[in-house]
Amino acid sequence: MAEMTLDQSAAEAIAGGWHGDPFAVLGPQKRAKGWEITAFVPGADRLWVLTGKTEAEAVPYPGIPGLFTHQLARKVNYRLRAQGHGNTWEFEDPFRFGPVLGELDEYLLGEGTHRRLWQVLGAHCISHEGVDGVHFAVWAPNAERVSVVGDFNIWDGRRHPMRRRGATGVWETFIPGLGEGTTYKYEIKGPGGQVLPLKADPVGFGSEHPPANASVVRKIDGAWQDDGWMTSRAAAHTIDAPISVYEVHLGSWRRAPGNRMLSYLELAEQLVDYAVDMGFTHIECLPVSEYPFDGSWGYQPVGMFAPTIRHGTPTEFRAFVDAAHRKGLGVILDWVPGHFPTDAHGLGRFDGTSLYEHQDPREGFHQDWNTLIYNYGRVEVKNYLVSNALYWLEEYHIDGLRVDAVASMLYRDYSRKAGEWIPNLDGGRENYEAIDVLRTTNITAYGEVPGIMTIAEESTAFPGVSRPANWGGLGFGFKWNMGWMNDTLSYMQKDPLYRKYHHHQMTFGMVYAWSENYILPISHDEVVHGKGSMLSKMPGTAWEKFANLRAYYGFMWAHPGKKLLFMGQEFAQGAEWNHNQSLDWHQLDILEHKGMQRLVRDLNRVYREVPALHVNDCRPEGFDWIESNDADAGVYSFVRKGNAGDKQVVAVINMTPLERKYRLGLPASGKWHEILNTDAEAYGGGNRGNLGGVTTEKTPWHGQTQSALVTLPPLSAVYLQQD
Repeated sequence: MAEMTLDQSAAEAIAGGWHGDPFAVLGPQKRAKGWEITAFVPGADRLWVLTGKTEAEAVPYPGIPGLFTHQLARKVNYRLRAQGHGNTWEFEDPFRFGPVLGELDEYLLGEGTHRRLWQVLGAHCISHEGVDGVHFAVWAPNAERVSVVGDFNIWDGRRHPMRRRGATGVWETFIPGLGEGTTYKYEIKGPGGQVLPLKADPVGFGSEHPPANASVVRKIDGAWQDDGWMTSRAAAHTIDAPISVYEVHLGSWRRAPGNRMLSYLELAEQLVDYAVDMGFTHIECLPVSEYPFDGSWGYQPVGMFAPTIRHGTPTEFRAFVDAAHRKGLGVILDWVPGHFPTDAHGLGRFDGTSLYEHQDPREGFHQDWNTLIYNYGRVEVKNYLVSNALYWLEEYHIDGLRVDAVASMLYRDYSRKAGEWIPNLDGGRENYEAIDVLRTTNITAYGEVPGIMTIAEESTAFPGVSRPANWGGLGFGFKWNMGWMNDTLSYMQKDPLYRKYHHHQMTFGMVYAWSENYILPISHDEVVHGKGSMLSKMPGTAWEKFANLRAYYGFMWAHPGKKLLFMGQEFAQGAEWNHNQSLDWHQLDILEHKGMQRLVRDLNRVYREVPALHVNDCRPEGFDWIESNDADAGVYSFVRKGNAGDKQVVAVINMTPLERKYRLGLPASGKWHEILNTDAEAYGGGNRGNLGGVTTEKTPWHGQTQSALVTLPPLSAVYLQQD
């Protein structure tokens, strides 16, 4: 028997699964008298080392089943053949392969400046030293040992422990023979040897179907056919462009028979074609990053780099985006850097310490959602989030990121009482570290990926959200106008009899309309948790409810700001949204619902086709009030203007259930065409209007030198365009 050089304590640590540096023991090791191969193969009674045309039986290590050594005169490539329990199997030894990560990767990872983190961390199908397999890499700086486990090694953490890469805290290993579809997790021994729940890959590209939650090896490559869109999309994302967004929860937009969710490929046909037909310019998807709980709608993500498997693979998600682009439709994703859930397989106490989150719950725990808050001040965590934003934009050609719950990131006292939060360095409430993450994300996104846009869902008056970072702003392209939404919905829900006492809820938005680049949102948040649907919010008889909603949409599409409407509201779904079932598409058999759908389609068309309605959405030179104070009549009228030479549009809205012959001052003389009337019979209205248009008279009114007598149907919006 050959002389044993393997230390007994090291042998026991390998077999027990607690050795911190297994690559210093296993595989080929240089010894005084040549080379020695050490292999640990639980379940093997005998082991052979195969080198080219020769094979030699390895020597069992005494007292430790499954551990073998074999001495060689020189280092050579080899395979292993094992025999045990009546079976024989042959395999590559993962411990004979060198590291994959290079010194530059290590340096950037340690510095927290590796912009494309996903290219080095996670699980990648590669060919390494001439052999196909999967490279795994994960950041766990405080772990004593990290292993890859899965069906391929019967979830035994002793079989594939990883190699620690210096001071970066990154562990890696190459496992030959694995490929796409492999299910895996990380088994981590924390400080002091503490045993942690098995962890999903923070940079994994795929996941199992919930409620199962292991990571799955997925390729994220594939050809694109959207060059035309990608080279021209920048013009579709400026403040001058018509932007009308259809907000969609992919799991409940439409269901297949049996209440099955549609696949990405089915959505690529059905949803894309529908949104294009309706005249929207963009689809905005509620978060598609993998999430364990259906009821979170994606807002509690665990797999930040994995498109949810609920609808298919990453390749199929790419096909969905590609299909949208080929039909001229942009795709925006909701992105959630504000918090993450406490699920055991997630990021919480990932390596046995508060790694991604704060140690102190006054900084690291969201009471509203029972979720954990990222430690934005840690360079590796900042790098993780910034890189994740870049990942979606680059790998999936996403056109925009709408960042969720920005207010919760900006303020340390968000939804906290006195004593429940920690002030910043200057004693204030602003979260400097989170602000830096948001600003860096926007600088990186706009700097690295031409033609994209970022959007903030920010519910406070924090200054400069959509101002460039070099001007002291956060650097977002647009901001949701939550104030406008709250004020106008509050007005619309009131009985018209009392609206005159709240008249300026509809005008107040113009006081600050130019302080940010605004999107006017009627989002999913307005039609859940007992708030009812948009239709059910409206007062009055059944007819008046529809008329109110038509008038409100008419007001919204004429008002400065880009537009966003949540699915189902375009046809006035009667019930509030339920994420567990399809929208009530059968309601389109009813005239009023079909009419509402026609109206939204026409509003989108007019908004896109008429420059005056979109060119100056974010600039004061595009808007003038004609009459903002006629509370008794419940009438609002204003001018929208585009560039020099563009025809002006006047919008006049009647928010009472009375038909009015209304003298309206107009900014130019001559014929004004009625280009849209929400009371048209095609929309379910009473077909009252102005017989195609009005002609001005030299009667000064509303501060104008000419005016016309205009018919205002009850609860309606009328658009007039100068000849």
